[in-house]
Amino acid sequence: MLVYGDLQSGNCLKVKLILSFLGIEHQWIHVNILENETKTPEFLSINPNGKIPVVVLNDGRTLSESNAILGYFAEDTDFLPNETFQKAKVYEWLFFEQYSHEPNIAVARFIQKYQGMPESRIDEFNSLQEGGCKALALMDSQLSQSRFLVGEQATIADIALYAYTHVANEGGFNLSNYPHIQRWIASIAAINGYVGMS
Repeated sequence: MLVYGDLQSGNCLKVKLILSFLGIEHQWIHVNILENETKTPEFLSINPNGKIPVVVLNDGRTLSESNAILGYFAEDTDFLPNETFQKAKVYEWLFFEQYSHEPNIAVARFIQKYQGMPESRIDEFNSLQEGGCKALALMDSQLSQSRFLVGEQATIADIALYAYTHVANEGGFNLSNYPHIQRWIASIAAINGYVGMS
């Protein structure tokens, strides 16, 4: 199985984490977004959307979109509940990650860490702080009530939201304001098979 990605990307880290937690063998192929390696004809033949991560299964079928990949590998494992409502709560957090969390926190991180805060994006960076802080506050509130986002067992909701949350400081967010998130970050890093960004 082949996985195309960049471990500095939170979306790619999600895939690396679920595969590592589950002990699934794979070959990781590094793709550099900043050098437009996702725009080559070769890569576009794998994912016409020109984005990473992408998984090429052993039978040649491909999967893209990080949270869809998480759902695929988590099926019939402890990382995705069987009970219908609990499973829906996991997906609720996955949609939250894509619509309320990632557009603020990941984009702010990209502007600050990778683009070096260009003058043309400073206003945008500042505008992202409110939404990012709101998302972190919602997570911190939930994590004050349960060990993980959906109860006492880590799920793909935690993997998805961990990816950009644990480096949110690189987008200007002060994680010391969120003690329950800090505790949760340590809990994720303590799971057997954990790998970080590299």
